[in-house]
Amino acid sequence: MGKIIAIANQKGGVGKTTTAINLAASLAALEKNILVVDADPQANASSGLGIDIGKTNCSLYECMINGDDPCKAVVPTALAKLKVLPSHINLAGAEPELHTMENREKVMKKVLAPLKDSFDFILIDCSPSLGLITVNALTAADSVIIPVQCEYFALEGLGKLLNTVKIIKSRFNPSLEIEGFLMTMYDSRLRVANQIYEDVKDSFKDLLFTTVIQRNITLVEASSFGQPILLYDAESKGSANHMQLAQELIEKNKQ
Repeated sequence: MGKIIAIANQKGGVGKTTTAINLAASLAALEKNILVVDADPQANASSGLGIDIGKTNCSLYECMINGDDPCKAVVPTALAKLKVLPSHINLAGAEPELHTMENREKVMKKVLAPLKDSFDFILIDCSPSLGLITVNALTAADSVIIPVQCEYFALEGLGKLLNTVKIIKSRFNPSLEIEGFLMTMYDSRLRVANQIYEDVKDSFKDLLFTTVIQRNITLVEASSFGQPILLYDAESKGSANHMQLAQELIEKNKQ
């Protein structure tokens, strides 16, 4: 049975989607069967993996709101072992509809249940908010990866996110754990980046991934071409960082 990992931080621009796309591709390259669940209405994870949202008949929205079969919603990517359950802009209006549903916090968990046995890891790319869709993602997940940007105000709002994790753990998902904090956009030349790294290390100790994602323009370029960095430029620093992260995650989970 696969492990479901949410990638979450209500602060925008910290590298959630970049992490989801490129960690997934690296895990697939290491012969793991991977599913990316795009739980962000902007659908950047879907487009970043080459999915044409305009041509998808079924997305996470239809699965959650209409009860469509999630197995039929899953679409392939350029990597044989990597698939996507895509998002759609309609997901932005899903919260009012979810509020009327029974067990509204557990709808995504129900959607992902028939998919768990088919994948080694299911990565959920969360939106930059702590709304009901993100609550659903954390309720469905076994653990959460929290990307932290190596810039000023990086730690701002982390307390709120950790409190949300604590509430979900107590009310809806007792087994939810923090998989790790991931430092992103790291530039060793900048004093502030090194200071934030040390602050996070001091605060969260063993929960900090050894791997650091360095600032790399190629990561941005790859997404704009609808490709993970592994396919766009396998020799780049960004590709090496995410491959190291994938290996660390596998080792951590002894798969």
